[in-house]
Amino acid sequence: MHRPWENENCAEIHAYYSIYPVPVAAALWCDVPPNEVDKYLSEAIEVSPGIFRHPSVKCLEVKCRVIQNAIIEQVLPVSRENGKVVTDHVAPARRHVSRKHLKEWISREFPAKKPAFLFDDIERKTHASINADSFHALQVDLDAARSENEKLRARVKKLTEERDLLYGENNSLKAMVEKNCTPDPRSETTLLNIVGTLLKLMLSSSPAGQAHSIFKSQAAIISALLAYFPNVPGISDRTLEQKFADANRSLAAT
Repeated sequence: MHRPWENENCAEIHAYYSIYPVPVAAALWCDVPPNEVDKYLSEAIEVSPGIFRHPSVKCLEVKCRVIQNAIIEQVLPVSRENGKVVTDHVAPARRHVSRKHLKEWISREFPAKKPAFLFDDIERKTHASINADSFHALQVDLDAARSENEKLRARVKKLTEERDLLYGENNSLKAMVEKNCTPDPRSETTLLNIVGTLLKLMLSSSPAGQAHSIFKSQAAIISALLAYFPNVPGISDRTLEQKFADANRSLAAT
């Protein structure tokens, strides 16, 4: 029977404490497979101490220089073969960097250039500036925005319901006004007959031949109405002519 700990080789934990010579770190950063690093480095040309160039690995020289420069500027901790970080001068050929320090440095300086040998898929897709605190802050902002959005939705729903209610009331009032403003046929006939008889009276004379008014024609009455009541709704030449004509026909039909 196999015990769980007998098959656990702790590869990931061992890798955490790995150290790399600068050329090896540069080659791995260029995505050279680990089992082919020695082959490519053996084919490479050392153009200056600790700086290698390979015709097929275009970025090898650049990344060697970047790592070496970071070590010189003391922004990337360096050690010799034993992995113990030192602050004194280390010959370029003996410079080693730990996996931990290399990962931290690349995360800080080159967040968009995270190599697969140091970072898993999630880490490579996550920007360095997004940490637990910033994620929590974003989550709080998102929750607040969602809450505000729900409030706005409820407000819009309420306003929509109030609008629909007002539309209904408006249509109801409009129907009532139209109903009240539209006389029934009998009332309309009565009004036309009154207008017709007034016209006939104003344009006629008494049995003794005395004119009942100063107006000699319907046109004269219309002119006077327009002159005395210019801003009254319905008092227009066309409307008066139409209504007088309707009144004469109504009166004649009685």
